[in-house]
Amino acid sequence: MTEHKKPKKFDRNMIVIGAGSAGLVTSYIAATVKAKVTLIEGHRMGGDCLNTGCVPSKALLRSAAVIHEMGRAADFGLKPVTVDFDFADVMDRVQQKIETIAPHDSIERYTQLGVECITGYAKLISPWEVEVNGQILSARSIVIATGARPALPPIPGLANTGFVTSDTVWDLRAKPKSIAIMGGGPIGCELSQAFSRLGVEVMQIEMLPRLLMREDEEVSALVLQQFREQGIRVMLEHKVVGVDRYARDKVLICEHHGKRVVVNCDEILVAVGRTANVDGLGLEDLGIELNPNRTIKTDDYLRTPKFPHILACGDVAGPYQFTHTASHQAWYASVNGLFGSLKKFKADYSVIPWATFTDPEVARVGLNELEAQERNIPYEVTRYSLSGLDRAITDDETQGFVKVLTKPGKDKILGVTIVAAHAGELIAEYVLAMKHGLGLNKLLGTIHIYPTMNEANKNTAGEWRKNHKPEWLLRWVERYHHWRRH
Repeated sequence: MTEHKKPKKFDRNMIVIGAGSAGLVTSYIAATVKAKVTLIEGHRMGGDCLNTGCVPSKALLRSAAVIHEMGRAADFGLKPVTVDFDFADVMDRVQQKIETIAPHDSIERYTQLGVECITGYAKLISPWEVEVNGQILSARSIVIATGARPALPPIPGLANTGFVTSDTVWDLRAKPKSIAIMGGGPIGCELSQAFSRLGVEVMQIEMLPRLLMREDEEVSALVLQQFREQGIRVMLEHKVVGVDRYARDKVLICEHHGKRVVVNCDEILVAVGRTANVDGLGLEDLGIELNPNRTIKTDDYLRTPKFPHILACGDVAGPYQFTHTASHQAWYASVNGLFGSLKKFKADYSVIPWATFTDPEVARVGLNELEAQERNIPYEVTRYSLSGLDRAITDDETQGFVKVLTKPGKDKILGVTIVAAHAGELIAEYVLAMKHGLGLNKLLGTIHIYPTMNEANKNTAGEWRKNHKPEWLLRWVERYHHWRRH
């Protein structure tokens, strides 16, 4: 391997490769502390989240939810409503929302913030030099934030038959009559429900025994029940072994408990995970290591072991592939890249929340029962059903629960799972509590507005308190009151 000589001086303090969430925040922080920083993006500013991920998917889910709510008119004492819409109009609305948010991540905005923005594909040609558009740039530190893309399984016939992914589904304008969605994770579940509510016949195919395998079994069971009640054909323990075309249909050949199952559809959507964008960056030429899942290997400070001045953050680094964790990591990458020789900071993953935006939503922070059992961590469970919450009853949103894991005999929160309407918002109170060491007694002593869904959090704390009431003290108080009556 070629030995590279460190330059005596540098054009820039930092070069950031990739303008998704991680790269944008990294470069913004660097510019804020007056570093000379260059941000390089080969495709579109905003990355996956703006263009093909969070923003378009939530816009589609919102349209689908409105259609679903209109179909429930009778549940709210209204006359039944016939919903009429054009699928192309719904997909155009998705693009409009992307265009509305795009200026937040634009070259113009970041240039005004003090970031030099270059459009082009970057390649590391030495540990301190990056080539882009035939130009060679040097920097004291380099941050790789190139994100990830949909993983494509090597299934015979898939490429020839044709398919869409979470990157390309947004180009559809003609509504398919039927769609087979491969994958039972968050992306597959969100899009399955969205397309079903848009009037598409959905077959969701998952090779594992349940949906949302990272969540507790009761979470998977509730989501599965909702999907099947809404007409989604969920096919668990089905492995796709081949894809073909017959007349106008696309055909998936599956294996299920030793038997052959054939699924016919108009369109195939592949949502079986994501793979880091590491190709073409020149990493192998420099000997920069990858993890077994092909994310870039980093230390606790997000530095690559061989070259501590080359850092990685966001989906390309993992271990969590969420927009909010990418932004979180970006602070550490920027600060450690610029000031690591003076003081460096370990990336903190102690309180990481996430949500799957199905209906009901699934939100989590910290441990669930599955992880606690795998790691042999003792815990107690406090569970509160939304069926008893006044606001959930008035809104007809009683499906779901709040489940809190605590240290045995203590009110210290180890983790929370919420399955409910607006669970992504409800979880925030627990994220704050865990981050700052607040226990359930503090939540119970906090006033919550009545009637709101947020009362579910206080009521859960109340359940914990009821289960841990001091029996000896209550017996003494009972005798005291008896004495006072005589």
